[in-house]
Amino acid sequence: MNHRRLPSLSSLRAFEAAARHESAKQAAQELSVTATAISHQVRALEEALGVSLFLRKPRQLELTPQGRELQQVLETAFDSISSVVERLSAVPVRQTVTLSTTPAVAVRWLLPWVCILRDSHPGIDLRIHASHEPVALDGVTADIAIRYGDGRWPGLMAEKLFDNTFIPTCSPQLGLHEVSQLTSHSLIHFHPQESVAAPINWALWQRQAKVTGLDVSAGLVFSDETHAISAAVGEQGVALMSRQLIQDELEEGRLVQPFGPELEGKPFFLVYPESRRHDPTVLAIRDWVLAVPGGLCTLSH
Repeated sequence: MNHRRLPSLSSLRAFEAAARHESAKQAAQELSVTATAISHQVRALEEALGVSLFLRKPRQLELTPQGRELQQVLETAFDSISSVVERLSAVPVRQTVTLSTTPAVAVRWLLPWVCILRDSHPGIDLRIHASHEPVALDGVTADIAIRYGDGRWPGLMAEKLFDNTFIPTCSPQLGLHEVSQLTSHSLIHFHPQESVAAPINWALWQRQAKVTGLDVSAGLVFSDETHAISAAVGEQGVALMSRQLIQDELEEGRLVQPFGPELEGKPFFLVYPESRRHDPTVLAIRDWVLAVPGGLCTLSH
């Protein structure tokens, strides 16, 4: 096994810094020692090597040919060492993005596809703020949001995700087929706890359907859409729900639409500040949301 014959590392560092700055004083400031200590280290190195490394002039150090040769090798070696140390010790910088949306959209539309975001952008930590109340997209409360509305929010980019069509729905086990049968079943209501009103309710549906004898104030009331959907699947009554959010239950036959009319609610949009339309992290979330199955981006391809 070969043993390397090297001078002390401290003397090599002192020489390389002095050679780079052409000054013992500036080398001392970089290494947090005194100029005298730099001079001692350099002289000790010269004695160990048996050559002069500097021509010492007033207020300046000038490299000898031997000194320049050693300085070039050391500069490359120290740069390589610094690069490797920085790479090995660097802690990956993680980005946290908060997406605000309604609880049902979060649970029933986004969460099943979070794995795709995690695989494509492992450095992004997604936080989901579930609320029916619009929140500030100020980078503190939230960064990006999915909202239902007319698509016009001052200062925000808005990209349509999907329509929001509300239909009467229930378990097929109820055997419901005609509007006239509705009075024999409980109505399932969704009323958000926040100050905002439900986008579509049974009173509005009744006026559209021109149905009489229906008590739209009675029935089961839930503050969470997912609970209302579960109650409908569990044969507890008839719910008025967004078709897009119960698509799986409809396709699997756990829920059916026994009759109309259908009511068009306001569509869902992905929104984010215009000032962040080029932000790579926001764009990563945008691309993921637009690629989630069921959205217009997916359906148009």
